Amino acid sequence: MAWTVPSKPEKADQRLPHQSQNCPSDVTPQASTVSRLLRHHHFSQTSLLHCQPLNPRTRTSTMAPPAIIAPSILSADFAALGQACSDTIAQGADWLHVDIMDGHFVPNITFGAPVVTKIRRHVEPPKEAHGRGTFDCHMMIAEPKRWVREFKSAGCNLYCFHYEAAINSTAADSPSGVTDAKTSPKELIKFIHDEGLLAGIAIKPKTPVDVLWDILENPNKDEVPDMVLVMTVEPGFGGQSFMADQLPKVTAVRERYPDLHVEVDGGLSEKTIDKAADAGANVIVAGSAVFGANDPAEVIRNLRNAVDSRR
Repeated sequence: MAWTVPSKPEKADQRLPHQSQNCPSDVTPQASTVSRLLRHHHFSQTSLLHCQPLNPRTRTSTMAPPAIIAPSILSADFAALGQACSDTIAQGADWLHVDIMDGHFVPNITFGAPVVTKIRRHVEPPKEAHGRGTFDCHMMIAEPKRWVREFKSAGCNLYCFHYEAAINSTAADSPSGVTDAKTSPKELIKFIHDEGLLAGIAIKPKTPVDVLWDILENPNKDEVPDMVLVMTVEPGFGGQSFMADQLPKVTAVRERYPDLHVEVDGGLSEKTIDKAADAGANVIVAGSAVFGANDPAEVIRNLRNAVDSRR
């Protein structure tokens, strides 16, 4: 039986703490991971201006949660997708990253809830929140609230929507729903939690990370996401190179929220994992690097070791 997020009295204990004001007020960022990234990876000062933590009381600890490896099934063999999913979990993957594209928010179209239902039968559902077998559904869709219940029924465990979609979409909560009311990131996160799912929020490369602060620092924990996804390619297009200039966003989130799951998606491989791990990412989405490998289990181990060795 699939797990569900506990009812409201237990929800605060189930989710990750997101306190950001436990550091002394005189902490300065000179020795921060952002500074190290600037030196080692040659990011421009300008690119960092909108990514550096704005709160002078930001924590200096950058200890991340353990590595979670989430291969993207978009790179799997679609002719044998169920078997590919179960094999990948058996090879050591923690989650499966399920890319949903609607042809509107992004130009491409992938698949919908019926496919998720089918592959769910091949992968045992997680026994606990964030556990092995989690279906991390990355919703690259224009109307994210419409599809929460459909994907919950299909077997989704973590529903990750895009900030850019949530600020421009309606509050319709079903595929056939009609309303002029608008949703918001906070309202959508609460709706996802109320449906018993974990919630993630993603940002595109051109979106500054500081749009997340008001959401993450919300005292109402029902409206706080369980994960942040920083895209390291433009969503919806394959074959792009890893965008290392997005990593200061990862570091900015990690320094403010040491316990939060921070995911990176796009161009991740054994060649780029060190930079992502240095920045503070702990949830690693890799597609062809895993599914196209001669030894997927070895690649998964190497990705995991790169993250965990920096904790």
